[in-house]
Amino acid sequence: MYAIIDIAGQQFKVEKNQEIHVHRLEGKEGGKVEFNRVLLINQDGKVTVGSPSIEGAKVNARILTHLKGDKVLVFKKKRRKGYQKLNGHRQYLTKIQIENISAK
Repeated sequence: MYAIIDIAGQQFKVEKNQEIHVHRLEGKEGGKVEFNRVLLINQDGKVTVGSPSIEGAKVNARILTHLKGDKVLVFKKKRRKGYQKLNGHRQYLTKIQIENISAK
């Protein structure tokens, strides 16, 4: 059984006990979160597609930890002008574990 859910504008294919990294969520480590925007559910070959989401379906997850992603370097340069700029960025992420997928 798997589901496709929308978390903060991004779509994820999730299964029970799967761990994924998503953009930073509100909540403390060890806390529970619930996602109501379930776009698709596959239960043993029976596929239910929402328009845009399935009413009554939800996915429960547990927040494992808050962390920062790998550093991304952005380098800008204009040739023959002496212009160089180097910026770095680390995205704030949350690691969650899917506990339950329920449809209606």
